[in-house]
Amino acid sequence: MEKKEIKKRIEELREKTEYYAQKYYDEDKPEISDFEYDMLMVELRNLENDNPEFKSKESLTQKVGGHVKEGFEKVTHEVPLQSLQDIFNLDEIDEFDERIRKKAEENGIEDIKYIVETKIDGLSAALEYKNGKFIRGATRGNGLVGEDVTQNLKTVKTIPMEITDKIDITVRGEVFIAKEDFEKMNRERQENEEELFANARNAAAGSLRQLDSKITEKRPLDIYIFNVQKIEGKKFNSHFEELEYLEKQGFNVNPIRISCTNLGEVKNAIQKIGQMRENLTFGIDGAVIKVDNLKFREILGTTAKTPRWAIAYKYPPEQKETILKDIICQVGRTGVITPMAILEPVKVAGSTISKTTLHNEDFIKEKEIKIGDKVVIQKAGDVIPEIVKVIKEKRTGEEHDFEMPRICPVCGAEAIREEGEAAIRCTGIECPAKLFRNLVHFVSREAMNIDGLGENIIGQLLDKNLISNISDIYELKFEDVASLKKNGKKFAQNLIDSINASKQNDLYRLITALGIRHVGGKASKLLARKYKSIDNIANASFEELSEINDIGEVMANSIKEFFIQDQTKDLIEKLKMAGVNTISLQEGSSDNRFDAKTFVLTGSLEKYTRKEAEDIIESFGGKTSSSVSKKTDYVLAGSEAGSKLTKAQSLGVKIITEEEFSNMIK
Repeated sequence: MEKKEIKKRIEELREKTEYYAQKYYDEDKPEISDFEYDMLMVELRNLENDNPEFKSKESLTQKVGGHVKEGFEKVTHEVPLQSLQDIFNLDEIDEFDERIRKKAEENGIEDIKYIVETKIDGLSAALEYKNGKFIRGATRGNGLVGEDVTQNLKTVKTIPMEITDKIDITVRGEVFIAKEDFEKMNRERQENEEELFANARNAAAGSLRQLDSKITEKRPLDIYIFNVQKIEGKKFNSHFEELEYLEKQGFNVNPIRISCTNLGEVKNAIQKIGQMRENLTFGIDGAVIKVDNLKFREILGTTAKTPRWAIAYKYPPEQKETILKDIICQVGRTGVITPMAILEPVKVAGSTISKTTLHNEDFIKEKEIKIGDKVVIQKAGDVIPEIVKVIKEKRTGEEHDFEMPRICPVCGAEAIREEGEAAIRCTGIECPAKLFRNLVHFVSREAMNIDGLGENIIGQLLDKNLISNISDIYELKFEDVASLKKNGKKFAQNLIDSINASKQNDLYRLITALGIRHVGGKASKLLARKYKSIDNIANASFEELSEINDIGEVMANSIKEFFIQDQTKDLIEKLKMAGVNTISLQEGSSDNRFDAKTFVLTGSLEKYTRKEAEDIIESFGGKTSSSVSKKTDYVLAGSEAGSKLTKAQSLGVKIITEEEFSNMIK
């Protein structure tokens, strides 16, 4: 390869690794596997080493990936949190050992010991203690400056708020989510049709870097401490001695650490950790080899990015070949139809895999997957099974294509794929697969506002077969509800009263409750004001609906698709028979002083709640938005207004006070 081509390839690799590192470290949304990223870094490092004239301090081979996330206070690390140089074969361990022994010989050091530890797949953090009390915690960031995540770290139960000795100490550890907890989190997210976490590491990183510590508290974070960064008043001779001291102080120390006196023992330790990897409760992506002698570490020193006294051996992802026997479809709680691959059972990374998600029809087409194919599977992040590729050369001709259904396999309603979306959804409002989610939405505060009918009670009603349809809510008997709770008579009476009261709700609440795709509270109010009854909305043409301001073609199509379904017609008739109001109770207003005007509300209002102000604006024909743009007409600014006010000022949008707003609505 000519120098010109080498330089071009190096620039390409730097651009790619920067992009993928940003997705991985800063956004916690990796787009490629760890192994693929590692291979790009290896290629870049080798090209730079062979062509030193093209080296740059800006290359990720020379600096730590990651930046400080906006919204967090910056923390400058007194002792940098460096990364490790990764290696991928045992020959490179020989080279590492040769360098260490050569340096030892130069300095008259005879006794060389190594510690081999698990390389935990998580997010690195520094914990700072003053007089034995935890005072601050920070992420690694770029190694020199990290994010202050003290409040979030206080929610991690294995971090001691106070240690045994009243000393000043800073320790480093890896925050992670255990395999079982990660699988549980993703199962719940899949049931709720939320985006799955790519792997346990990014789930842990995203959880720790939440701006709201209440969210972090709900995540099953754990930590293993693996290093003393700084300590006042104590000296240690070896790393092993440090770790034992940390355990006595109450820290949750990395449990797997093997002391080795020679290179053979180091390689055996790496193999041993590799064999036990599948049975560990936490995820690892390698083994770390460290010089044990702390004084020798000082002699060896560090580069700008990595210590010279440690190295990380990365295990390759385990892949297995199997047969894709069939593809079945599952319907989730929001109606998304997901194809699942049924596999000839095969053991990968310690567990038997017999099925895995195929995500959507685009994924199937992209991988050119056919039923009967021989496929290669692996566990993404050693947790989620995935199909890596099809072995096309092993096809026999008996394989056949799979087509996603256009009819829901559960209820028989039409299944549609909207433009710009990858998912195919069931449109049936009475689909049993969607029933729980539809019920929860129907009774919610923004919809029919049935107080007391929460997820737990809905679950019990479904389990006892007391309801099997949304309209069954209005057929519930007092004794049915009372049976759900011990001494439940008062609860039952309150709930029945709330159900009966909901029958008198305005039409817009019913429209919201029906959960028409793309139709939220504001659009529901608009439809209720314009059409006055549910029947008029059902009979409105696509052309008429699409011409309404703030409705448009996408929403109009969704409304028409919803109301032509037999299940929708059946439900509305049942609701009418139950006495649920289906007409607008709002008096039409001839005062449209805010017609076609858009307001944005920011800061704390004193005279009105946020909802009251929005309702007033809408009653005069205006609308509200959550973001400021050039199309915004007014920004109503209360006290402590923030970035929205700043943006309005920069765009020249008119800013009004509460007093000015009050004068406008007199």
